[in-house]
Amino acid sequence: MTPETASQLNAELCLRAPVVPVLVLNDVSKARPLAEALVAGGLPALEVTLRTPNALGVISEMAKVEGGVVGAGTLLSPQDVTNAIEAGAKFGVSPGATDKLLDACEAQDLPLLPGVASSTEAMRLLERGYTVQKFFPAAANGGAPALKAIGAPIPQVKFCPTGGISVKTAPEYLALSNTLCVGGSWVAPADLIEKSDWKAVEEIAREAASLAR
Repeated sequence: MTPETASQLNAELCLRAPVVPVLVLNDVSKARPLAEALVAGGLPALEVTLRTPNALGVISEMAKVEGGVVGAGTLLSPQDVTNAIEAGAKFGVSPGATDKLLDACEAQDLPLLPGVASSTEAMRLLERGYTVQKFFPAAANGGAPALKAIGAPIPQVKFCPTGGISVKTAPEYLALSNTLCVGGSWVAPADLIEKSDWKAVEEIAREAASLAR
């Protein structure tokens, strides 16, 4: 898969909803109902981070949910790419980008949303053909004003900012011309998952899905 094709697929994915849930989940038994609640609320693209021992099992379960598209976040190595694909991931997300990781995703046809934190990183990825990128960590890097400033001289690149974004700050990013969507963990609160309160999760997802772009 070429970087251009990956960027096109990720652009389409990002435009499905204004928010991509960033999920850190270890309990495989809660994976499917959580995904069903998020999809029912209008958030079909789901990023499961590889930060827990059972993350691949969570991806496998969520991949069974009709109407959802599940990806693997926190991809750091070529082995992560292989594992994610075998688990059923349809896209990948990384906190940064290395040549080895990019090569692996391109060779195995996994659309990657590569992370950047500076204009130099964004330019390097643009040079390779990636026109859709992840701005991370968004809040720590200056938030929406920083993303606006970075994007001004590089209008060819569109972003999905992630990291420290809340329902209150999401509109600031979504108002930018270079932002396709935002990534957020607030749509799946740990306490609601613990209680299996899927109705409440669905309501939060519906609120997120209604955010204006």
